Amino acid sequence: MNFLTRRRFLRITALGTATVALGNNASVARFATRGIVLIPEDFSLRDWPERAHQAGLTTLALHHGRSISEVVKFVESERGQDALGRAGKLGLEVEYELHAMSDLLPREMYEKNKDLFRMNEKGERVSDFNLCVHSPHALEVVSENAVAAARRLRPTTGRYFYWGDDGRPWCHCPKCRDLSDSEQALFLENALVKALRRTDPRAQLSHLAYAGTIDPPKNVKPEPGIFLEYAPIQRRYDLPYAQQLNGKDGLDHLDANLDVFRAETAQVLEYWLDVSRFSGWKRPAKALPWNREVFLADLDTYAARGLRRVTTFAVFIDAEYIRLHGEPTALEEYGEGLRRPRDAAGRDK
Repeated sequence: MNFLTRRRFLRITALGTATVALGNNASVARFATRGIVLIPEDFSLRDWPERAHQAGLTTLALHHGRSISEVVKFVESERGQDALGRAGKLGLEVEYELHAMSDLLPREMYEKNKDLFRMNEKGERVSDFNLCVHSPHALEVVSENAVAAARRLRPTTGRYFYWGDDGRPWCHCPKCRDLSDSEQALFLENALVKALRRTDPRAQLSHLAYAGTIDPPKNVKPEPGIFLEYAPIQRRYDLPYAQQLNGKDGLDHLDANLDVFRAETAQVLEYWLDVSRFSGWKRPAKALPWNREVFLADLDTYAARGLRRVTTFAVFIDAEYIRLHGEPTALEEYGEGLRRPRDAAGRDK
């Protein structure tokens, strides 16, 4: 326990106490949220909802790296309605995890009002990525469009995911440049969650700790309803995460974020099943290099920190993948590991 600060120790102790209250013989699933994140093209494998349910998962999320509109198009299509309808009948929750800023602040607005957009390191206003978070008008536009998007992509959980542009820089204007990328992202998220709660009172919004935002914010504090989503995309998968204490997306980043955000609401967004990542985001897809021992060790690491929400990308596991590589048996092992029951003392049964 020497790696834990007093705050983390108290957080984990409190979680254990809540479990004990269920009774001496009670057991609960190790992780309450057991998710999978897919893109619309993955539903060429038509029975994804049934596969997720069979694996004991709770949550199916739709993702797109660049466009909200592509997810809307799928959701409102006959194929999307069929998939989501079957997911609902199976009791699966549905969420939408989206790199959203270029849709929420349309790039064509640049010609009329450059001040909405970020300033680069050369001091130029540019429309390439994200926005200027100190532009009140930009915050207003993004908030209005986020609420509009929520009417068409309403998560069943009340948990929203409107991320910055994928791994892209934020603003360097005189008002923004003293804030880190994660602080600028949180500044925006604080405005967004207030707007979302005006139409969905239970709304919560993700703060994505990923790439340029992996370091925790220091000078901006999260508003009520903001939860941590931790996505260590640059970590290694041939070693348990507990052995990666420092370096790119090391475990120290998670611990630092958990000093800012509550573990009880935080979610891990992993890449254990992400064929797209292991294929360099290029097709044809490579076979998934599944490592069950690393996965199970990682679950121990996350559970020790009081985390009870876990999901993973499984992009490129589609009909073509099965034709090339056969059935993805790792999905069953993934679900089994997440739902392994814990006894009243918080130990594996």
